This record gives sequence, C-alpha cells and structure tokens, in this order.
Amino acid sequence: MKRLFGALLALMMLLTCAGCGGGGNEPDKPANNEPKSDKVGALIPAGLDEEGYKRWTENIAESEGRPAGYVAPRTVVFFNDMNSMVLALKNKQIDRFATCSRVGNYIAARNDDLKVVNNNFKPIMGYSMAMNDSASKQIEEINAAITAMKEDGTIDKLVQENIIDLGGKDPVATPIPVIEGAETIKVAVTGDMPAMDVILADGTPAGFNVAFLAELGKRINKNFELVSVTADARTSALVSGQVNALFWVLGTYGEDGKALPYPLDNMTGVTATIPYLMDSRVGVELK
Repeated sequence: MKRLFGALLALMMLLTCAGCGGGGNEPDKPANNEPKSDKVGALIPAGLDEEGYKRWTENIAESEGRPAGYVAPRTVVFFNDMNSMVLALKNKQIDRFATCSRVGNYIAARNDDLKVVNNNFKPIMGYSMAMNDSASKQIEEINAAITAMKEDGTIDKLVQENIIDLGGKDPVATPIPVIEGAETIKVAVTGDMPAMDVILADGTPAGFNVAFLAELGKRINKNFELVSVTADARTSALVSGQVNALFWVLGTYGEDGKALPYPLDNMTGVTATIPYLMDSRVGVELK
C-alpha cells in the first residue's frame, strides 16, 4: 500500500512539473531553437493593413522558397514613427521590429540594448522616390540621373559618407543648392529612416536622402524643398498637393534584383522611380 501511495505521489509530482514547463519544452516555444515571432512592429506602409502585411510576408517566403528560419508574424503592430516603435521595443510591447539593414544597424549603433537579427526578413527592399502619374517626364529625368549616379560611383560615395562612416553619430545636414529660375519640387521627409531620412534636434532634415537630393538637383537642374510630414501621412500629402514627391517608397525585389509583383508600399495613381538604393530586410530586437 505504501509503495502504491508513493508511486501515485511521484506520478502527481511529475504531471505537475510537466504542466508548468519543467518537464520539457514550453508549449509556445518553437522547437529546434527556431526564431519566435509573436508581435512584430513595422512603420505603417502605404496601402497595406495588418492582414495585407502578413500576406506580403507570406508572398516573400513563397518567392524565396521558404528559407530556413522563416517564421510568419503572428501579430503585426504598425507605428506612425520610428521613435515610437523603438520605445515600444524597449518597453517589451513588441518582440522585434522590421526595417532595412542600414537603418537597423544605425539604430543598434545608437542603442546599446538593441541588436540586429537576420533570421526572419528575407527580401531585398528598393528605396525609390514617388510622384503622381502626371509627373512622368520628371520621373524619367530622375531615373536617368539615378542611373548615372550609380554608374559613376556617386551613390556608393554618399552611402559611405552619410551612413556607414557615421557609426551611430548624427548625420550632417547637407545644404541643397538653390538654382535661380529652376522648377521647385517639394519632397516629403519624415525622419523615420535614420540615417537615410533624419530630422535633427533643431528640426533640420539631414542624412543620406538630403545629400542625395543635393546631388540630384544639380544633375536635373531642379530645386528641392523639404517638407516635414509623418510617415502615415505621406500618401495624403502627395495626393493633396502638399508635396510633389515622396522619399523611401519601398518596393520588393528578389535576390537577383528583379522587382517582385508585391511592393511593400502599394499606392494607386503614383509612379515610382527606379530604386536609388537597395538594402536587405532585417529585424531589431532587445539584446
């Protein structure tokens, strides 16, 4: 009888330990140390809701043959600005956020408690400018200038000076030259893609995109006026005429550099330039 009682007691203890996770893997923990993706933050894209964003990640996974380590986000939390998203991560309101490699590495360099992870976001993102369909002639001029800037090494030089060499420090606000009598194009800047699109503490736009515009204006003989808007208001600013062009409109590309049929920013009545910069997609999480 004592043996039977002892056996029952041991069995009850074993079941109790198993129920609280002490007897094996936790039920919500992926096997084989695969990355877990519960809540993923992202800057709100143009034209995609949460379900659309999830479909986008699924489409990317399918196009890439579902690479090892891919985990679809269970919940996507959209943010209107980068600062709010970084703060949400630090407060553990999200598990990680998605961004492009140069942006993620710059943010990690400025925050000792953050790190970049590469296991969950596989596509290549192309940064383009966008204008209304009626601006097709200007788009052609910008495309020709972007092609020339890539071929002569100007883009690489600007990336080196305005992103890589910073090491997390604030970028310098490159002055945009004013060309007497030239047409002026108003461009939306948000400050939400550091160190590409940055607004300094004194309100001055800075970063790679501003340096790129300074060079682009000289090549196409146009003036650029920078207009500060929030990331979620980019599309309405363009449609309403508040601005004539947008920065960092994100298209999706395969490993071979060819455009995939599902861009991240999906706007109607808008034409995007060819990408002026390509970058991989990464995650940023707490160390």
